[in-house]
Amino acid sequence: MQTHLKPIQKTCYTTFRGIPHLGARLPSRRQETWVPVLISSQEKTTIQGDHADSTGSSLGKIALSNSLFLSSHISRFQNCLSTTISKFIDHQPPLHPSVDPCQVFTGNFAPVDELEPTNCTVVEGELPGCLNGVYIRNGSNPQHMPNGPLHFFEGDGMLHSLKLSGGQATHCSRYVKTYKYMLEKEAGFPIFPNILSGFYSLPDVLANVKVAGRVLCGQINLMRGFGLANTSLAFFSNKLLALCESDLPYVIGMTQEGDIETLGRWDFDRKLFASMTAHPKVDKDTKEAFAFHCNPTCFPYVTYFYFNEDGVKQREVPLLSINQPTPIHDFAITKRFAIFPETQLVVEPTNVMLGRGMPVVFEQKKVPRIGILPRYAESDSNTRWFPVPGFNAMHVTNAWENGDDEVVLVAPNVLSIANVFHKIEKVHFSLEKLTINTRTGKVSRKVLSKRSLELGSMNPYYIGKKNRYAYLGIAEKVPKMSGLAKIDLEKECEVSRRLYGPGCFGGEPLFVPRNANAVKSDEDEDDGFVVSYVHDENSGQSNFTVMDAKSPNLDTVAKVKLPRRVPYGFHSLFVSQDSLSNNW
Repeated sequence: MQTHLKPIQKTCYTTFRGIPHLGARLPSRRQETWVPVLISSQEKTTIQGDHADSTGSSLGKIALSNSLFLSSHISRFQNCLSTTISKFIDHQPPLHPSVDPCQVFTGNFAPVDELEPTNCTVVEGELPGCLNGVYIRNGSNPQHMPNGPLHFFEGDGMLHSLKLSGGQATHCSRYVKTYKYMLEKEAGFPIFPNILSGFYSLPDVLANVKVAGRVLCGQINLMRGFGLANTSLAFFSNKLLALCESDLPYVIGMTQEGDIETLGRWDFDRKLFASMTAHPKVDKDTKEAFAFHCNPTCFPYVTYFYFNEDGVKQREVPLLSINQPTPIHDFAITKRFAIFPETQLVVEPTNVMLGRGMPVVFEQKKVPRIGILPRYAESDSNTRWFPVPGFNAMHVTNAWENGDDEVVLVAPNVLSIANVFHKIEKVHFSLEKLTINTRTGKVSRKVLSKRSLELGSMNPYYIGKKNRYAYLGIAEKVPKMSGLAKIDLEKECEVSRRLYGPGCFGGEPLFVPRNANAVKSDEDEDDGFVVSYVHDENSGQSNFTVMDAKSPNLDTVAKVKLPRRVPYGFHSLFVSQDSLSNNW
């Protein structure tokens, strides 16, 4: 008997979309129920010293009185604003299908509830004995459905894990307990505006103004974060991190029973609006991690930094040569360089202020370019930019150096990038290999496959070094993948592929080395497995599929039946049991 998935029902509030009804109250800031911030004891002492209680002094009493006076006036303003917005409710324009929650979050894109650790059944083959650890995938799973716009990229982060040990599997799904999630969970309705989804009418704009009022009243503390932690995962400095580029990382713990815990927000900066890319790069040889953060509202728009092998963040390097707000999502490293692909997407803050839709827009006249700066740069002075017309890379597969003068970059090129947010099903991804001569400035390009390929992985021990094989999803409607392809980067062609079958779709294919601790030689680069959650839309069943990465047809090694469906999501990670044991 077939199981048909029903569209998720949208919650309708009694006033206007995206904002709680009149009279709705947020939890008091005095109720310390939010996720903790991870800081050192030395930092705690400094913070306590800087914010010592002075309300007993006359100055403190005056400050408190002024604060209450300001809060009272802001509350009155909020009530007037709510009345004003309500007058426009009957004139709401229809939402675009790409940001209409009723159309976006349907079928296997629909959110699910949390699931405690549940034992699973291996229904085909056997789980390899060397796969001891946790496979974990991040994704968008809204806790509450707003009446206003909500793009698939802006749902709350939910982690779907599968603990593998001794041929057995335990599945678990948990929200990342971000500050946003905890605030909205206690309130019972959406609070934070969905900035990327955009504002499409005057009520949307005024609703954002109301949220700003809550910040001024002290009901929302932006120092505790405002992101989703819904994009990817990373493991470095002995920390498992859930990431989203609009916020700092959240540290995740895994129990021996296979449960997922949010331990806190890694506040290594203690700055307002601090954030970090969802795609840091970890050098397995040096144990260093490299990252950056984007600031779409003010200059400098991109800042580069790295962590040493002890996990200590080093000095920031503002990329002053990026003179336009641009949303850089991913980057690459080599042994000597850091590489930034700049696309034709730009940020237009006026779109948000005037209710003209998304803040990220396509600029046709802009020429994409590749920026290369020294890996341990102390300033932006030695950054060089190479124009590459028509090359728009959202994700990077890998990069390496070819001698002293050449840098090789492999990445999916987003053709017709203007459609990437509103018509993703019409976007073709062309996997390309770029060779940049840093001495002559010449850039040569090679298309590696005619298929639409995205969301790929490779052997993590080759990050920043020349590698031969990459595994990418065959894009149906990203992140919904109909199969995967194995690409030989040396021969510059596809060498094998695997389709999941009619009505079956997976996500990002993740390569997991057979030996989790080392690679014996280059001949062993593809000695391992490719894993993914695969969903059958005909039966409604989701499975965890393990494939042989070396086999000509990417043969199935094992298939695990999951206790319920796993929605389509974003990026994944495998962490070995040895690495996780330090967190237990």
